[in-house]
Amino acid sequence: MHRTATARVQHSPAAALVARTATIAALDEGREALRVGAVSHIAADREIFAEGDSADVFFRIVFGTVRTCKFLGDGRRQIEAFYTAGDVFGFELEDARILGAEAVTDCNIITYRRRGVEAAALHDETLARQLLSFAMQSVGHAQKHAFLLGRRAATEKVASFLLTWADRQGRQGHVDLPMSRQDMGDYMGLTIETVSRTLSQMERDGLIAIPNARQIRFLSRQALEDMIV
Repeated sequence: MHRTATARVQHSPAAALVARTATIAALDEGREALRVGAVSHIAADREIFAEGDSADVFFRIVFGTVRTCKFLGDGRRQIEAFYTAGDVFGFELEDARILGAEAVTDCNIITYRRRGVEAAALHDETLARQLLSFAMQSVGHAQKHAFLLGRRAATEKVASFLLTWADRQGRQGHVDLPMSRQDMGDYMGLTIETVSRTLSQMERDGLIAIPNARQIRFLSRQALEDMIV
């Protein structure tokens, strides 16, 4: 079944950009009341917070990419979501972190005090709506991740991942990947070998080209989309 025009509009990169811009604007609008901290620089692969830490702050990314993840009892890592410039992460309803967060690349992030924001939201309807939006965004990330994990074939998972990232970046013909193949595997529930093998097979099939490890060009985007309908 082909996607409807309505679905394409609702999930278009432009719509995502508008939503993200609205998120940033709402935070900036109430900046005086929020006690926004100074911008912090986090080096690639450094921990931002760990499971069990106090969830008394949350963050907005100025630039860079962040992953939230959980380490399982057998030592495996499950990545729950990736966040990029403009995204807000670490906003939780509980007092303690259920996930950890790490910088995928060098990042600049702004820290918001949760209690200060919640107190300000009692007198600011716009901010209150934005807090609800943050919570719903977290639910949305979880739903999308669950849908991806529910796909059976590795080719479906990889195609879905590539197209989703291209849409987030507002691109049609290629995607830049800030994360490693290991990160991709830990997000999709695949081994690094399976991710690499799947990408190589897609390249041999003429679906993609891989100029370097961080960029993938789409030679047949339609064929990739057909894999996930």
